[in-house]
Amino acid sequence: MVTAGVDLSTQRGTTAVAVVRWDGGSARVTDCHRPTDDGFVLDLVRGAAKVGIDSPLGWPDEFLRFVTDHAAGNVEVRAGETGEEQRRRLTWRLTDQVVRAAGHQPLTVAADKIGHVAMRAARLLALLAAEQGPIDRAGSGVVVEVYPAASLKRWGFAHRQYKGTANSSARLALVEELPRRLPWLDLGVAAEACRASDDALDAVVAALTARAAALGFCTSPTAEQREQAAREGWIALPTCETGRLLDG
Repeated sequence: MVTAGVDLSTQRGTTAVAVVRWDGGSARVTDCHRPTDDGFVLDLVRGAAKVGIDSPLGWPDEFLRFVTDHAAGNVEVRAGETGEEQRRRLTWRLTDQVVRAAGHQPLTVAADKIGHVAMRAARLLALLAAEQGPIDRAGSGVVVEVYPAASLKRWGFAHRQYKGTANSSARLALVEELPRRLPWLDLGVAAEACRASDDALDAVVAALTARAAALGFCTSPTAEQREQAAREGWIALPTCETGRLLDG
């Protein structure tokens, strides 16, 4: 099996990709680089069994209704609801609420710069859909939404303050820890890239999370949540120990 990870950004220069080939009791990163343009990301999806994309794949239903109502001059002000409560209701997707309840802190696509990344993701999904048919934003198809920092946390790795030049020492320590904790993983071409860039490191973690999702070892929406998740997107959080990634 081949899985891939995309640490998506608004700019090709800060978008990183990683490809992992799984073979029996081992896994090897066969490609990891940046910059990456839309064409390369699309090729990546075509060649992988599962692709983890670190970007929101949709917007909150409540937010979209609010924008539509505002355009029509008909915003609902609910009795007894404060402005803060309204903003909280509008800005968090269902999956964000679930992920927050699990102890993680996703960014809000409706009121944060990550919304620009989501616009690029929406374009990519539209291009894919033109080729392959509708893309399930809830993660049942080839694409799944991932959150690398949360995956690291759930797998017991350091998951904070490894991004950027100022935190390069923490990132170096994390890159050294990966092969010690995962002796079956050969970082190969990704090792140096991950030391130099948190974008590359997140892409590798996204590819590992994609493997967990492909094996059914990630959170998924319930039957009641499924319809909304298909519109808003769903963050797949690993539910297994890292050793289970070799199953199958």
